[in-house]
Amino acid sequence: MQLFSYMEEYDYEQLVFCQDKNSGLKAIIAIHDTTLGPALGGTRMWTYKTEEEAIEDALRLAKGMTYKNAAAGLNLGGGKTVIIGDPKKDKSPEMFRAFGRYIQGLNGRYITAEDVGTTVHDMDLIHMETDFVTGISPESGSSGNPSPVTAYGVYKGMKAAAKAAYGDDSLEGKTVAVQGIGNVAYALCEFLHEEGAKLIVTDINKDAVEKAVTAFDAQAVEPEDIYDVDCDIYAPCALGATINDDTIPRIKAKVIAGSANNQLKSTKHGDIIHEKGIVYAPDYVINSGGVINVADELQGYNRDRAMKKVETIYDSLQKVFEISNRDNIPTYVAADRMAEERIESERNSRSQFLLNGHHILSRR
Repeated sequence: MQLFSYMEEYDYEQLVFCQDKNSGLKAIIAIHDTTLGPALGGTRMWTYKTEEEAIEDALRLAKGMTYKNAAAGLNLGGGKTVIIGDPKKDKSPEMFRAFGRYIQGLNGRYITAEDVGTTVHDMDLIHMETDFVTGISPESGSSGNPSPVTAYGVYKGMKAAAKAAYGDDSLEGKTVAVQGIGNVAYALCEFLHEEGAKLIVTDINKDAVEKAVTAFDAQAVEPEDIYDVDCDIYAPCALGATINDDTIPRIKAKVIAGSANNQLKSTKHGDIIHEKGIVYAPDYVINSGGVINVADELQGYNRDRAMKKVETIYDSLQKVFEISNRDNIPTYVAADRMAEERIESERNSRSQFLLNGHHILSRR
C-alpha cells in the first residue's frame, strides 16, 4: 500500500501509529480533514487479519466522519481510530490509558468516542489521560446512552423522506418494515408506534422480535422475508449492504430510511434506486444523531440543545432531496455534494481571510 499516494489522492491530513509494548496497544489514528474543526470520530477495536486491513479501515472510516460531521452542520472534521485486537480478551486499563496519552499528544486535533468493540468504561479510562474524548460516563458530564438520540434523528429523517415521497411527512397509517431490532431500532419503533405507524419487524434475535411484537403490536417475519413485504418505508437498521442486486427488485417501498451504516452495497445501487424513483435517505445524514449528541459534550452537555440540533436532520435531508431533484442526481451524490460544498466554502473563507491579512500587513 503506497500510503502517501493514497493520502494525497483522497486528501488525508495525518496518519498516526501508536504502539505501547507494556499494554500491547497497537492503534492507528486517521485524520482526514480538519477544515471545519478538530476531527471527531470513534475508536473501533477489531481482530483485523492484517495491519494493512486495519489501516484501510481507519482511513475509510475517517473520511466517512468528515462527510457525516459536515452534513450534520457540526464545526468538526473527520477522524477515526482502530485498535488491533480482540475486544473480548485483549483489553486492559493500561492499554486505554496509554492510548489516551497518544490522543493528548495530538493537542486537540483529534477527539474520540466509543465505537464497535469499545465501551463507555473504555472511554472513562482514556479520559484519565485526556479531555479530548466524548461518550464518557454521565457522572463525568457525558450524554449517556446515545441510542435513543440516534433513533430520534432517524425518526425525524424518515418523516422528511416521507414528505419527499408522499407529499406529507405524517407516518400515521404508514407501514414501516424495520430490519434489525437493536437498541437504536427499538427506540425508533417506539417513536413510529406513538405516531400510529404499522410495523413489520425482523431480527436474528428472536427475543428482540418478540419484545417488539408485544410492545408495538408489530408483525414479525423471517429475516430473509423482510424485503418482500408490502410496505411504504423500508428501514434497514442492522447490517450494511442490504441494498443490492438481490434485494432491490424485491423492495416495494417508495422510501428507504434507516439507521444502518453503509446501506448501499455499491454506488451503482444508489443509482438504480434513484432511477426507480425510490427516495433514499443517505445513511450518514439520517443516522448522525449520535455524533451530534456527543459533539454537544464539547461545550458542556445540554440535552435540550442537543435534541434541537438532532431535529435539524429533517432540514438537512430536505436539502439533500432538493439538490437531488434540482440536479437530477441520486441522493447519495447530493449528500456528498452538500458536505463538500460546506467544506469548500470554509476553505475559501479561510483563504480570503489570510489573503486580506497579507494585504493589511503589506500596506503597513
